[in-house]
Order: sequence, then structure tokens, then C-alpha cells
Amino acid sequence: MSDHIINRQIRLAARPIGYPQASDWRHTEEELRELEEGEIQVKALYLSIDPAMRGWMNGGKSYIRPVEIDEVMRAGGIGQVTATKSDRFKVGDFVSGSIGVQEFWTGQADDKYAGFYRVDPALAALPKYLNALGMPGMTAYFGLLDVGQPKPGETVVVSGAAGAVGQTVGQVAKQKGCRVVGIAGGKEKCDFVVNELGFDACIDYKNGSVKDGLKEFCPNGVDVYFDNVGGDILDTVLTRINMKARIIICGAISQYNNTTPVKGPANYLSLLVNRARMEGIVVFDYVKRYPEAVREMSAWMAQGQFQTREDIVIGLDRFPDALMMLFKGENFGKLILQVGDTEELSKH
Repeated sequence: MSDHIINRQIRLAARPIGYPQASDWRHTEEELRELEEGEIQVKALYLSIDPAMRGWMNGGKSYIRPVEIDEVMRAGGIGQVTATKSDRFKVGDFVSGSIGVQEFWTGQADDKYAGFYRVDPALAALPKYLNALGMPGMTAYFGLLDVGQPKPGETVVVSGAAGAVGQTVGQVAKQKGCRVVGIAGGKEKCDFVVNELGFDACIDYKNGSVKDGLKEFCPNGVDVYFDNVGGDILDTVLTRINMKARIIICGAISQYNNTTPVKGPANYLSLLVNRARMEGIVVFDYVKRYPEAVREMSAWMAQGQFQTREDIVIGLDRFPDALMMLFKGENFGKLILQVGDTEELSKH
């Protein structure tokens, strides 16, 4: 079955201190083994590059176990079943699941950790299943609607507005009748957020004051803040929140590579004064409800009311550089690693 096919992999070689370095990774190769009963083999097509990866590389307790030293780096992805000894999937099926940073995944079809499920390329292009129809989109949808509970007419602010989660948060909020203000870095990203995604305004934190931008674009304060960055921007937004405001803590990309303790919000007493709440969102809590989000957002896409943008880097070996793009703010849209060559994937 394997015909001596070689599987290239990228493994965690050391736990990073600060930003990940080339020495923190080990590139390995191993021959694919024969399938056992109930197993499938999945060829990776696209892998999701996410800020959460930096946390997975650390030791210690978190919402998900850390990647162990010498383990293939964890990554969600889209792949195609190339061999099967399971009734669940047939050869040729496109699937989404935890493939890891490698060319092939082999294991039990019902592996709960991998969590494979079919995706339909006729419904949306495959990369979109790693964006609005994948983990970032699920995070945005349930974080905003379940935790943020926005009401029509309220002002929603989202940081990292041009990123994978941010672009979906803003568009879902618009669909629900809210006024939406994004925070992003650079004129190009801000123009995209307003002109293509339909946000009401966007604050360019790289070329202006977030404080002044919030005063200008949120004159009546902030009802819901979806935080992807933490740090100074979170602190600034806390000075502008309204009574009973909701702050959704999704991530803190500004803090992930600190060699010192994470900086917490200095202005947290604003929560007390405004009887506001701050609550975290971990997308895995909503797995059973993913289909309802996919149904609603894919319908908006079909109607031309919902846009997504993907930033695709080609080549498995470029994973370490692609990951660093996130922390340098170099990606524009959902960052995805294309594993197969362009010609092979053109039909998908």
C-alpha cells in the first residue's frame, strides 16, 4: 500500500524562549507504514498557521496538552484520504482535522484527537475550511455570539481585525445589526477591513493613536470588545467601555513571545465601575455546534454577503518562517501553509 512513500515531518526540538528559532525545529523523514484495520491515511493539502501554536510549544498546564519534545508539531489542516481500511471514509474524501506539520497522517479514522470530518469543496474552496468555515471562524462566531451577546445597534470593536478571527468577528457582527470598528496595523489592512469586509471604521494602530481612534469612531463608547492582541490595546479599550460591556478574551498575540510574565490589564477596574465582564473563549467547547455556524456563514457566502481572505505560503519546509509571519504582523488574512504543489491543488 505505502509503496515506500516517504513522509516529511517537522518536529518540536526544543521549547522556545521568546520567539521560536530555527533550532527549535527538527526536520525528519519516515516511511509510511501499512494500514491496520479501522485506519486511514490522509495526505495534507493545507495546514492552518495559528497564534495558538506558540502556546502549544510551551510546557505546563493549559486548555490543551503541550506538544512534546520530538513530537510532530500540532496543526489543523485539510487533506485528502489516500488509503483506507475504515468504513467511515473512502479514498478521495476531503477531510479536516488535526493533521500535524507533515505530509501524511496515519491512524484510526475515529481518532478523537485528530477529529477528522468530511468537507465539501463544492460548498467552498478548501482553504476557507481553515478560515471562516474552520477553527478561526468557529472561534469568532461562538465567541462573539455566545460570549459577547451583541445586540442590534451596539458598537463592537475587534482587534486583529484583518486576521483570520477578526475578519469573521466583524462580518458576523454586521450581519447581526451592529456597528463595527476594527483595529489593524497599516493602511492596506484598514482599507481592506472597511472597503471589502464592510466594517464601519478601522483604527490603524501602527500609524496613529488607538485612544484617539476610539474617541473618534466610538463616540458613544464600546459595548462589545473582541480581543485578539492583549497588551496596551486591551488597556486602552477598557477606558472606553460602556455600562454592562462584554470583553471576549480570545488571544493575546502581543504577549505570546514575552520572556517576562504576561502583562495583564492595568485598567481592569473599569470592569468594576461599568459592571462589565471579561470572559475567555476556547473554541473546542463548541465542537458539537460547529455545523450551525457553518450553515449560517456558508449561506452568507453564497449570497455574496460574507468575504474571506487567505494568505497562503507554499511548501512544508517554510513552516518555521510562516509561523514567524504571524508575530511580525506580516500576514494579510488567514495564514495557511500549502503542502502540495500548485499544479496538484489547482483542481481543488
